Amino acid sequence: MSNVYLNWFTTDEHFPFFIQYGGHEEDMDLHMHADFSELVIVLKGHASHIVNDEEAFIKKGNVFVINGGTPHAYKDPYDFKICNIMYKADMLKLAGPDLRTLNGYQALFVLEPFYRSINAYKSKMNLPIVSLEYVSSLVAGMINEYEQKHHGYQTMLASRFMELVVYLSRHYDTQEKGVDNSLMHLASAISYIEDHYHEPVTLDSIAAKSDISVRHLNRIFQAYYQTTPIAYIQRLRLEQACSLLRQTRHPITEISYRCGFNDSNYFTRLFKKTYGRSPKAYRNQQ
Repeated sequence: MSNVYLNWFTTDEHFPFFIQYGGHEEDMDLHMHADFSELVIVLKGHASHIVNDEEAFIKKGNVFVINGGTPHAYKDPYDFKICNIMYKADMLKLAGPDLRTLNGYQALFVLEPFYRSINAYKSKMNLPIVSLEYVSSLVAGMINEYEQKHHGYQTMLASRFMELVVYLSRHYDTQEKGVDNSLMHLASAISYIEDHYHEPVTLDSIAAKSDISVRHLNRIFQAYYQTTPIAYIQRLRLEQACSLLRQTRHPITEISYRCGFNDSNYFTRLFKKTYGRSPKAYRNQQ
């Protein structure tokens, strides 16, 4: 099995992004993306997709994301044409908080590729013909922009990539079949947490919004994220606290409350335990 690097396709360190049509007429050997993720859109035909040791049938209209470190390959292609969009994970940081609260975004770009990397996962998005035609036209424009490289093409491509991410995310939970219910329950829980982590969120409220029991909520969090819902909330709160410490001069007590901690002393203890320094020391070092 070979490692594939993004700099095989582009040497632009300031814009680590590559898009192309792929027409695999023969089998492709098992390989891993060493330092990038890949959004794959099947535009035509079908093939067998191997991920880790599992094999699944993929066809026109399927969309999925493969993260770095996940072995995959194609075999038995028939009239097979795909679009490969290769990007660094940091590019998704362009997603605004409104997008991160969308179930489809969490499922397609976060949960599916993560779970696919550690376990067999055959579920995938399936676009209807009308939606695929729109995506195909968007892709064609992006590839033309990438090949022409006119002034401003990087900004244009980043914008169109995020347009594609939003479009696919909106359509994810409208597909008819093939969606793992546990994954969508978890996506719903994550979306709710992303939108309310700074509030007094409880397991009961998360479970109710996700239409599952607290027990099942804990079980699928452990299965997909290897952590608990509470630990996930704490991580979001601490990440937001880091951002506020870097970008504002708000008092530390105020930051702790803004991030959902109702006890600033507990916030300071947890922050130091997590990052090895106090919030004040963290701010001073930025």
